Amino acid sequence: MSQTAGQGRRNAAVAFIFVTVTLDIVAGGVIGPVWPNLVKGFLGGSTSRSALVFDVFATVFAAAQLLFAPILGSLSDRLGRRPVILISCVGLGFDYVIMATAPNLPLLFVGRTLAGITSASMTAANAYIADVTPPEKRAGAYGVLSAAFGIGFIVGPMLGGLLGQVSPRLPFWVAAGLTLANAAYGYFVLPESLAPENRSPFSLRLANPFAAIGFLGSQAQILGLAMVGFMARLVHAVFAVVWALYVADRYGWGPLMIGISMFVVGVCSLVVSMGLVKPAVAWLGERRTLMLGLFFGAAGFVGLGLAPKGWMFLAAIFVLCLWGLANPCVQSLMTRLVPPNEQGRLQGALTGLTSIAGLVGPSLFAAPLAYAATPAHQGLGLIGLPFDLAGGLMLLAMLMAWQATRTSAALAE
Repeated sequence: MSQTAGQGRRNAAVAFIFVTVTLDIVAGGVIGPVWPNLVKGFLGGSTSRSALVFDVFATVFAAAQLLFAPILGSLSDRLGRRPVILISCVGLGFDYVIMATAPNLPLLFVGRTLAGITSASMTAANAYIADVTPPEKRAGAYGVLSAAFGIGFIVGPMLGGLLGQVSPRLPFWVAAGLTLANAAYGYFVLPESLAPENRSPFSLRLANPFAAIGFLGSQAQILGLAMVGFMARLVHAVFAVVWALYVADRYGWGPLMIGISMFVVGVCSLVVSMGLVKPAVAWLGERRTLMLGLFFGAAGFVGLGLAPKGWMFLAAIFVLCLWGLANPCVQSLMTRLVPPNEQGRLQGALTGLTSIAGLVGPSLFAAPLAYAATPAHQGLGLIGLPFDLAGGLMLLAMLMAWQATRTSAALAE
């Protein structure tokens, strides 16, 4: 195969990984607008009981990811990335079929559990990028992959809302069709990225979540950078738990303005991931770009918490979204510290940390909001406390990143 043909095939494969991740996020967003009414329909319209069910669903989803992400990551080190990614895509597609046809809440619960298991395919997708991208270009590649989240954040809920007007089950069918079609396409275009000589034996003992996360402590630099990523995932909970309640309480915003603000987040995140990561890394290097991104994240969150006016809150979003410079650099720097036959294990452990953040984050940020919003404390002006806490965690992450990268020759610019 000529060099040009090989490069074209690699580009097609990377494009498939990008589309796969995008469809995962879009499919999750598509079901968001119809999820509440679907669950409430099984519970006689009870909002309080539905809230409890949502909490259980979220916990089970995160727990499934925690348990299965290390397994899928280790399997990809043994079998290769291609079969794990394709099987996960097919599994997620059939999972949406289950949710589209579920006649009762227990079967819907089964579907949500399967979604947590199959969505752990992100571990193999991230490892695939590390396999096919030179170390000096990985930050840019992970930046493009991060753009998938911005696209999904924009397209998913909007599409789900439109489809939900037709039928509350239609978004699930569309999500299933998109995911299965992508799996079929990947069967023909996705080559294997992990050479046989770089594969490692599968061990269930090493693939359990505790051993996988313990693997992150094998090097101080990996552990430090992993904790930076953990902090980032932890503070993401403010978008799901705090955002809508905060802006409604402080600025009196309704659903339209809340939707617009989230749309701005999605668009700005997409611009940063697609347009700014590569030139920033080329100009500053990965380490400085990481520090800069974390600084903007801290400043943006504090700005959101202090903004006395709605327009100031919107302005702070533009600062916050420059935080998107950081995550691709974290991913890229960590991949330099492990050999090819452990990239899947690394990504599985990182996804496990993400799942733990998903379990802990909502309570961490909901508690200060509940405290500040009670009648006894409303006069204290503490309503922005969750965002201030997020900003403080970003500053802590910045210190961790500086410490983790300052002495390693492998991470030298």
